[in-house]
Amino acid sequence: MFYAMNRFRIAIGQEEAFEAIWKGRDSSLAEMPGFLSFHLLRGESVPEEGYTLFVSNSTWKDKDAFSAWTKSENFRAAHKNAGDNRSMYLGPPKFEGFSVVEGA
Repeated sequence: MFYAMNRFRIAIGQEEAFEAIWKGRDSSLAEMPGFLSFHLLRGESVPEEGYTLFVSNSTWKDKDAFSAWTKSENFRAAHKNAGDNRSMYLGPPKFEGFSVVEGA
């Protein structure tokens, strides 16, 4: 399995708007071969730095399935408006990818 995660630092006060974007997006992840699940996670707020942490977490059969998603037309369509709400982000998202350590 492969876990693809993006960390977002969202300006305090913009959390509900950020969540609404994700809830209202036209996602075609379920159509992609190897896709297993998706969750949007909300973390703690960090008032002294002015943000609330969010993580998008998708689970895939393997890294190849995830890579195919990132090169697909579905991926381009899902991210076409990603820059429209830059004011709510404190910097770009940070991608992290993880493979399962078998037998651990």
